[in-house]
Order: sequence, then structure tokens, then C-alpha cells
Amino acid sequence: MNRLPLILLLLLLTDLSAKAAKTKDLPPPNIIYIFADDLGHAELGTYGQRLIRTPHIDRLAAEGIKFTRHYSGAPVCAPSRCMLMTGRHSGHSYIRGNYEMGGFEDDQEGGQMPLYEGAFTIPRMLKGQGYATALVGKWGMGMPGTTGSPLLHGFDYYYGYLDQKQAHSHYPTHLWENDVKVPLNNQYVNVHQTLDPRSATAADFEVFRGKDFAPEKMGEKAIAFIDQHRSKPFFLYFASTLPHLSLQVPEDFRKMYEGKFEEKPYYGGKSYAPVMHPLSTYAAMISYLDAQVGMIMDKIKALGLDRNTIIMFSSDNGNTFNIGGVQPDFFKGSGELRGLKMDIYEGGIRVPLIARWPGRIPAGKTSDHISAQYDILPTLAEITGSKVPVTDGISLLPELTGMHNRQKTHEFLYFEYPEKGGQIAVRIGRWKGVRTNVRKDRNAPWQLYDLDADPRENSDIAAAHPEIIGQMQRITEQQHRHPHIMEWEFIDPKK
Repeated sequence: MNRLPLILLLLLLTDLSAKAAKTKDLPPPNIIYIFADDLGHAELGTYGQRLIRTPHIDRLAAEGIKFTRHYSGAPVCAPSRCMLMTGRHSGHSYIRGNYEMGGFEDDQEGGQMPLYEGAFTIPRMLKGQGYATALVGKWGMGMPGTTGSPLLHGFDYYYGYLDQKQAHSHYPTHLWENDVKVPLNNQYVNVHQTLDPRSATAADFEVFRGKDFAPEKMGEKAIAFIDQHRSKPFFLYFASTLPHLSLQVPEDFRKMYEGKFEEKPYYGGKSYAPVMHPLSTYAAMISYLDAQVGMIMDKIKALGLDRNTIIMFSSDNGNTFNIGGVQPDFFKGSGELRGLKMDIYEGGIRVPLIARWPGRIPAGKTSDHISAQYDILPTLAEITGSKVPVTDGISLLPELTGMHNRQKTHEFLYFEYPEKGGQIAVRIGRWKGVRTNVRKDRNAPWQLYDLDADPRENSDIAAAHPEIIGQMQRITEQQHRHPHIMEWEFIDPKK
């Protein structure tokens, strides 16, 4: 009898057991999740961008894994953030749209729909495992005095914007720190105004630039949190406001792109702050975000935490449309994909996902695994040994660590979005079904695209595949739950 195969199998099992034991003995990793705002996946060098420099994010990808078929939960800000934090897709999520509770002026700051009391969130889960938890950046799910304060949802500390409307200016009069309003050295300026092209001067544009750049202040707080919690496991949710409009950035960064593009001033008229150099300012905002990613990576390395820290990078939705001086076709932030922010087509919901964890995540890997941001909660649960009561996500840990044969796959991804006419999308493997204008037309037809053959969603082949359309309709009926406010109900209004 040939005993060699049996011996080799025993050696393999022994090696796997040793690795498992070694992994079990490792301390819980620090977790940093960096969330860009309105960043298109193709606005990063590692995803094909050629005009905007992102060397640090590119290095993050080169030293880790890059996902090419990763999705946000929604094509706009607040619901996407809710789905990330709670691990639910848009048919089950408590927040499904940007429900505004106040105005733009400081004395009318009211935030968005508050997250409900007791919601199970990533920070609540990690806090239960002994993690120090912090939010630095934009929240968008409630103000102090409501059930939505970050302090009520598992964060030990937070600093930044609570109200998305306030974040339309990167030079606000204040930010928030642990439910306390913290003044900045800026005067209030209404960013949604127009300059007269016939008389506007350079000084008129300077009105929209203050002294304290909020992203800089938030970066400082992120580094301080890392420094203060170096000796215990920590979770940092760094939710940057870049490159969301308005177009504002310190001049030293803007000058990195000076003269590289033919550009004309934006005088307003399509919302957000007028700006003298819109193209170079937009590129500089992304490079500023990139520099902050580099700053965080360097800090982790300097503290000797490199091999016990997982850093993840993504964006809340696709890049923004042609407003506020942004020209999405110029930088091609959606790549060749159809749609932009607020669209359920690929360009509105396909986002970057990069993860780096030296020694655990193999370097230089690219994954075409189909995933969504509501997978992050169960992923971090598996990494930390946490229990999750309910989630629509699937842990990505096997895919992250190179154990592809153990990675479970989604039977489908489901999206519903009540704004811009009411939109629905279902992805089943290579197939993507889309319905638009559903609020007006309850019988709006399904569109069907073969994303393998037609990633641009140009050719609707629904008529040729009624069985797939039927499957997607059944998924919609199964996955849609009535939201808690009627404004978000466009699929099955209660009688």
C-alpha cells in the first residue's frame, strides 16, 4: 500500500492546524475603514485614472487586494452609510434616502433622518469586543438630542460633520465633537450662490475659502485617535468629505495641477460654491484625500502597528453629476460604466474596495468577487469573533486572505432607491436587472443587461430572457419591506 499520499495529507492538516492556532493567538487587529464621499472608482490610479495622482491609495492596493465588482448599498450618501454601518441592504435598511430635517444656515442645522435607538452597528459590535471606537468625518444619520447621535450607536468618540448640508462647505463655521459644537476660524458663507461673470474678480472667489479646512482638522483628529489608542484594539471610521462638492481645497494642493488642464471659472448657477479653477481643484481634492490615506498608513507603520492593522478604503457611491463645477466626463470617474451618483446603473453604485493587512492579505491581488458594503459588518465580525444577530451580508474574509475556495457568494444583490423617480436593481451573477421611474409607473418594465458581455449596460435584452426577469421580480417581492416613512415607499404602497 502506498502511504505517501496519506503522509502528505497529514502534513498538510498539521500545517493548517498550526496556522489556525497561530492566527487564534494573534491579538485582535486594529481596523481602519476609510470612506470617501462621491468618489468614482475610476478616479483612482489603481482603477485606471491617468490625470489625478493617487500614489498612496495605489500603494494601499499594491500591498493588499483590490475588488473590481464591489457595490455601495445605495447611490447616495445617508442610506449608503446606514447600510454600511448596519449590514443591511436597501430593501431592509432603516434609512433609504437623504431625508433632510433642516436647512443650510447654521441656525437651521437639523441633519438627516436619525438612526433608530438600539440599532446594531459595526462600532457597537466592536465595542462589545473591547475595541475603542471612533468616527472622524461625516455621519449623516442624526444630531445631538436625537436617537441618531454617534455616541448612541457604539462610538466612544466622534469629530466632524453630523449634517450633510453643512458638509457642502469644507470651510464651515464649526464641526461637532462628542455632541458639542466646536467653532472653526471661518465665517459663514452661503456656498449656494452665483457670481456675475461680467464683474467677478479673484477676490470674489476667495470669499469661499476660509482659514480652517475641515478635512485637515479631521485628519489631525484621526491621527490623534490612533496615537492615543495604540496599546489596545481600535476601530477608526474615517468618513472623509472629499471629494464631495463644494470645490474647495488649500492652494498648495490646487497648484499641484496648475496649468495642466484647460479650464474656465465656475460662477455658480448649478449649486455649490463658485471656483476659479474647477478642474484642478477637483483633482487636488482627491489628491488631498490620497495624502491623508498616506498619512494614516505612515502613522500605523511608525507606531509598529502595521502587521496588526487592517485598512480598508471605499466610497459611499459613484461620482457626482454635472453640477457645482464638476465635469464627470473630463476625468471619466465612472470609467466606461453607465450612470453617476443617484443612478442605480453601475456608475452610481459600483465603488472601489481596497484592503491591506500585511501577513494576512496577500499583496497585489485583484478580486472580481461580487460584493457589497453590507458585507463589511459580517467580515469584521468574523475577523474579531463577534456575533451578528442578522445581516444581509456575507463575510469577505476568505476572499481577503486568499482562501477563495471557502468564499461564499451572494445568490443576488438587491437595490431599491426611492429618489430620482424610484429605482430598483437586482444582480444575479452576470445578469443585472433595472427598473426606473417606478414611483410614477408601478408597472415600469424591467431592463436586463449581461454585465459580462455588456458592462456599459447599453443593450437591454429583457425580451429574450423572461425567466430571469421573473426571478428578479420574485426577489423584489421577497426582499422589499415597507419602510417606516411613506416617502420611501414606492414599490408596494400600503392601502
